[in-house]
Amino acid sequence: MPSLHQTPAPCQWFDRLAAAVDKRSAPRLALLFLGAVIARGRRTVTTWIRAAGLSDLFRPCYTAVAAAGKEAETVAAYLVLWAVKPLAAGAERLTLAIDDTPTRRYGPHVQGAGVHHNPTPGPAGAPYVYGHVFVVLAPLLTHKAWGVVALPLLSRLYVRKKDLPTIHPKHRPTFRTKLELAVELLRWAKPLLGSWGKPLWVVTDGAYAKKEFLKPVIALGLTAVSRLRCDAALWSLPPAVPGGRRGPGRPRVYGTERISLAKRGGQRRGWTTEEFALYGERVTKRYKTFLATWRPAGGVIRVVLVDEPTGWRAYFCTDPSASVADILTAVAGRFSLEITFRECKQVVGAGQQQVRLIWANVGAFHVCLWTFTMTEAWAWDRPASELVDRSDSPWDSPSRRPSHADKRRAWRRALLAGEIQAVLRPGVTAEEIQATAERLLSLAA
Repeated sequence: MPSLHQTPAPCQWFDRLAAAVDKRSAPRLALLFLGAVIARGRRTVTTWIRAAGLSDLFRPCYTAVAAAGKEAETVAAYLVLWAVKPLAAGAERLTLAIDDTPTRRYGPHVQGAGVHHNPTPGPAGAPYVYGHVFVVLAPLLTHKAWGVVALPLLSRLYVRKKDLPTIHPKHRPTFRTKLELAVELLRWAKPLLGSWGKPLWVVTDGAYAKKEFLKPVIALGLTAVSRLRCDAALWSLPPAVPGGRRGPGRPRVYGTERISLAKRGGQRRGWTTEEFALYGERVTKRYKTFLATWRPAGGVIRVVLVDEPTGWRAYFCTDPSASVADILTAVAGRFSLEITFRECKQVVGAGQQQVRLIWANVGAFHVCLWTFTMTEAWAWDRPASELVDRSDSPWDSPSRRPSHADKRRAWRRALLAGEIQAVLRPGVTAEEIQATAERLLSLAA
């Protein structure tokens, strides 16, 4: 194999993102991005190393993965600049989604791993899973044909307080709750994405609708949208002062009358029917909306009750002037992050990397997130005919939109075609042709 410093990565994004780490690890990280994209089978770090042709440098490659975990914020900032920002040029508002996801791990010596609630029990119905939990930040961008796509940028590893003593003090992080980690992600994103001149919204599930998360989000100038508990302690708006005068002391922030969501949802009057564009199709929803005050949000919120076949559901927005369409669109768009989690695990292979040290685990998970985002960005403006050919699958619908696996295969073919074109240059030797042929055969077999 030629010298590593003489073998540039075939994609400019790989080199630009890898420039965030130290100069010794940068060339290896750039090629590991390539290996993570073209690797087949079980996507462990060793599979990435073999696919990138770095088997003789496997130990420094693990160091490069750990370096990516330590410099994840800088790498993610480069990813935003080079790959994500051009895709959001036409958006009027930038919506960020935050959620946490577990990755199953094996073995007692994996740093940071523990027993966590399993959100997707599957056929076995296991309520708990042993592994890591990452809190992930992803902007939601709308494609003209694919709908809303969540592009993960950065994450934080959540470690339970009882699991911290099992980590060596040299690598032991400070304990932070998931809500605190989510706020950290938004504090990183606010100066970076706020410079785009677009309003910033953040949408989460109901687990993050707490004062520890909402009040810092509001202080950052972001608008939060989430699900509201059916027993939330809502209050009326503060009473208006006649004539604009008030007595001594601060003006009231919360009203004096308690609002019951159960009573509001059970009343037959006050419902409105309207058509919305949700989940890629036009649907008719029956809803109620009103203003209320809520202590976790520190003031006035807009509440939306939606009548679903299984019963009413409540959502809220910290911007009282937000429309029902904007709130329900943000709530529906959050589901794309759940799809991204599934694709990252099943297609990209997040959680399969078999590394033990905490920074190596963080770096490996981020490599999976970043390659997912780069794959979507590469395929964003390409026609469907270039991404997938269904002529050999007559049982499949020819009009079905390309899946992430289709986009990944198309990008893999483009990267390998670039290698073939490079070796067919004038003056190439027989040894170089044979080395390239053997490499491609090893990837195919």
